[in-house]
Order: sequence, then C-alpha cells, then structure tokens
Amino acid sequence: MAIPPPPGPQQPGGPYPQGPYQQPYGPGLPYRPWGQGYSPYNRPAPINGLAITALVLGILCFLPAVGLVLGLVALAQIRRRGERGRGLAIGGIVMSSIGLALFVTALATGGAHDFWDGVRDAARGDGVTFSVRKGECFDAPGGSLEGEAYDVDKVPCSGRHQAEVFADFTLPGGRFPGDDTITETADDRCYALRSAYAMDTWAVPADVDVYYFTPTRQSWAYGDRRVICMFGNTDEKGTLTGSLRRDATTLTGDQLAYLRADAVLYGALDSAPDAAYVEDDLPGHRRWAARVATALAGQTRQLRAHSWPGAARRPVTDQTSALDRAREEWARAAAAADADTFYVHYDRASALLEGRAAVTARKALGLAATPPSRDADDAGSAAGASDDAKQV
Repeated sequence: MAIPPPPGPQQPGGPYPQGPYQQPYGPGLPYRPWGQGYSPYNRPAPINGLAITALVLGILCFLPAVGLVLGLVALAQIRRRGERGRGLAIGGIVMSSIGLALFVTALATGGAHDFWDGVRDAARGDGVTFSVRKGECFDAPGGSLEGEAYDVDKVPCSGRHQAEVFADFTLPGGRFPGDDTITETADDRCYALRSAYAMDTWAVPADVDVYYFTPTRQSWAYGDRRVICMFGNTDEKGTLTGSLRRDATTLTGDQLAYLRADAVLYGALDSAPDAAYVEDDLPGHRRWAARVATALAGQTRQLRAHSWPGAARRPVTDQTSALDRAREEWARAAAAADADTFYVHYDRASALLEGRAAVTARKALGLAATPPSRDADDAGSAAGASDDAKQV
C-alpha cells in the first residue's frame, strides 16, 4: 500500500478558487508558480481605462481628436503597466481617425455647420420655430396651422399651399414672458406688418387671416426668440393658391404710388372703435370718422402729386375726385349729432371709397379690381345706413 504524500498547506479562504495553493503542477513542483504581473491570488490584469474611453469616443464619433490621443496614450500605458485593452485602444484609434477625417472634410465643405444646426434644432424640442423666411410657402404635416408644430414642408408659392410667410421678428431676451404675453405681442406685430407685404388689400381673399409661430417655454431655454407671421386659410381644410406678395419686389412704380396712397386711408379705417355699433359709442365713431377724413386729404394729395401714365391718368383723376367727395361725407359723419345721421354719411362715404371709380383706376394700373367683402358688422351697418339714406 502506497504511502500518500504529506498534505500541503491549507488553501486560504476567499473569492478566488484558483490561487497558488492547488494540486501539484508537474514533476517535482508541488505548487504552481505565480505568473508575471499577477497579484498573489492570480487576479487578471486590469483593463486600461483610457483604452475604453478611446473606443467609446471613436464609436460615437464624438471629439475624434481626443479619442485618437487617448488611444495612443492608452497603448503606452498598457505596455508600461502590463494592463489589458490593447485591442480596445487600437479600435479607438482607428475609429477616431476615421471620425477626425470625416470632421475635417465636413468642415472644409460646410457640412459641419449644417450638422450642428441640426443638433441645435433637435435639442430644442417641441414647438421650435422653423427656418422658413419671408416670401416662402409651406404645408404643415399635421394639416393644421393651429397648436404646436414640429416641422413644415416648404412648397412653391405658385401652387397650392397652407401658409405664406410675410414677416418675422425677434423678441427681446430675458426670462420667458409667458405664452399669453408672447401671443399678444405676436398678434399686434403680425397684424401691423401684413400690409407692408400685401400692400394691395383688395388682392387678399376674404377667407385668409393672419397666423403665427411663436417660441415655447422649451425652445426659449435654447435661445429661440423668433416669431414667424404668415397668411393662412380660415378654413382648416382650405389652402392658398399663388403668392399674396404685393410690395416693391413685385410691383411697378405706378402701382406702388397708388397703393402707398391707399395705405394712408386703410390705416385710418383700421382704427375703428371696438364697439361694433355706432349707438354703443357715438363719440368714438365720430373721432374715427375725423381720422378717416384727415387720411383722405393726405391720400388725395399723394395721388395728385404723382405723374400717372397715359392710360391711367383719367381713371386715377376720377378716383381722386370721388375720394374728395368721400372726405366731405366722413367730415359730416364726424359732426353727426346722432347715430342715424352718422349712418347716412357713413354709407355715402363707403360707396365712394370702393365704388366704380376705384375699380376703373385699379384696372388701369393692373391691380386687383374686386372690392373686398365687408364683415357681418359692417354689412349690418351699411344696410341700416342705406335705409336711412332713402328717407333723406
């Protein structure tokens, strides 16, 4: 019976079952020797942290130059310290080199600017205003110009479209002022700016109104301060066809002269009192009539000061004479003692402003020749005035 060899030392306790105290290894060697570079319990060498970082930056193409440098440093540390991760470091170097080459190419061709613009816009989140400019038209993918919008599809203004941008402006910086304040500002400014783009008010269809995109609380935090003003159809399913732009970029000198004189009048007409009926605010309507009479005096001066081409000279002269008579009626309305008298002169004046002489003059100048339709309140007022006029 063979005598068993004497027992070796007991294996110390711990989490590592494979330590130096194990079964004999090879002839004459009762214990496995420790490997070079390993701890007393034969733990594997650690992975170099810079190698991992270099690989991550290389894969993500984020700061490729940094990833390249870290990969080279990691290789040097691995050789010196006996750490693992050489493959990770080499992978990071390769990926970062590719990313750096792509970045240099994009920078040379201008692609980097577009890339970072995209990153910035994506970071802003919902409700961001878009890169649509004055004179451009677009469709909203959701099919509506109301609510928050995430994107728009630019389309030619010559065809059918949902909206046409006529102005934009930038809000002052500082803390977010609140949705109500921004909306009120956008409403006031956009309505004030529309006539500078669509100078021919007769060319704006009755079913077209003003809409706008405004910054949200989220986009404000990323520096968004832009308000976009646009024309859109009041029918949610309706569209626009053709551009509404009528300004110095699309009009002749004679057309501009006529419309600039018209703008003096329409600016005063837009200052009507909030009260829909004269009976509710006679003093306010009388002051309004006085403003219109003053505006008409300025309009006729401008029309007489311009040298009109032969075909338009007589029609514009006739329209100027009609405006003189309209001014007299507005002046009488401004002095009216009661609402009934006001209606009489208001009706006579309105007929002279947009009557046959105005249509003829506009046709001679190549402008829109269909008078704009009145809203319900104006129609009611005009009807009442017509009845009173017949009784005079």
